[in-house]
Amino acid sequence: MPEGHTVHRLAAAFEQAFSGQRVRTSSPQGRFSDATQLNGMVLLGAEAVGKHLFLPFAPAEDVERDAPVVRHVHIHLGLYGSWTFAGEPGFSDAHAIGAPRLRIGEREERLDSEEQDGGGATDWRRLVPRPTVRLRIAGPTGLADLTGPTACEIMDAHERQAVLDRLGPDPLRADADPSRFVDAVRRSRTTIGALLMNQKIVAGIGNIYRAELLFRARLDPFVPGKDLSTGMLEEMWEDLVALMTYGARTGRIVTTQPEHRDLEPRIIERSRGTRQNGDEDPDVVSRERSFYVYHRQTLPCRLCGTTVRSAELAARTVFWCSRCQSVRSRRAGWTREHPAAPWALEAEGADVLAAGDGAA
Repeated sequence: MPEGHTVHRLAAAFEQAFSGQRVRTSSPQGRFSDATQLNGMVLLGAEAVGKHLFLPFAPAEDVERDAPVVRHVHIHLGLYGSWTFAGEPGFSDAHAIGAPRLRIGEREERLDSEEQDGGGATDWRRLVPRPTVRLRIAGPTGLADLTGPTACEIMDAHERQAVLDRLGPDPLRADADPSRFVDAVRRSRTTIGALLMNQKIVAGIGNIYRAELLFRARLDPFVPGKDLSTGMLEEMWEDLVALMTYGARTGRIVTTQPEHRDLEPRIIERSRGTRQNGDEDPDVVSRERSFYVYHRQTLPCRLCGTTVRSAELAARTVFWCSRCQSVRSRRAGWTREHPAAPWALEAEGADVLAAGDGAA
């Protein structure tokens, strides 16, 4: 399932590609019949909140987003949803966002991969949608196809707000209140590993961020939330903001320090693998070097050599090092000065901590 940084990248792609434009909408698959209501309307922009994407449509460009006439398309990609873009040069930095990415063998399939008789790229205007496309949005310079989402529905402003009210703070939003996260965790007897996967506690975290955030905090996944101090949770929030900001900017989750990446550079791949944006680029940090514990069960910890463990927690597999992540309460002397405590991510330079120009 795409994590929160992916949805924020999607929102940025829609802002760049369609914001303020009158678009054509259709449902080639036929399962989103409400697409006809939106056809010919203006797409005002895009909004990401956790793992939820909202696309506001209005009769005219100058309509306020909270006006009663606005219709919000609510999309949750779930496990199998993805967006694919095609258009004129410069239309969108990303051509596919979501999971799983389509492949032909080991090659990622692009929507515009077909060729004309003359050998050039197919004109995007003549691309026939796949029969699985739930929603197609086409503007003056390009189009976007949605396949396999868990949710694709039209909402009014009140229904959109009801979704937002169910979510915890999103580390990638400027309006996020970290005290909501801290207070919710400290009130709960549930394990921190389970709480981090609860979108009502914090919006946007998935299994990779959960495992890696807990390792960087040297925190046992099974410690109850009520046993953690305010300071510990505030440090975790700050680290999460930095990690997810980097992910939103680059399309990659990288949590390892440069000096640790070549220590035990292995990962236990599933059949489809843990794919990241730019995996084919030799200049990016490979996924085998990107994580401390995620999908590294049975392998030695990069820092201490202890075998990385895995177990089921909150209906997903959690990964951790039982030696490095030994802290079980706020009385256990947790400190940032510990050799494996959270660091400022130095993956690609100091600018990683601030949102910058997005990579494809």
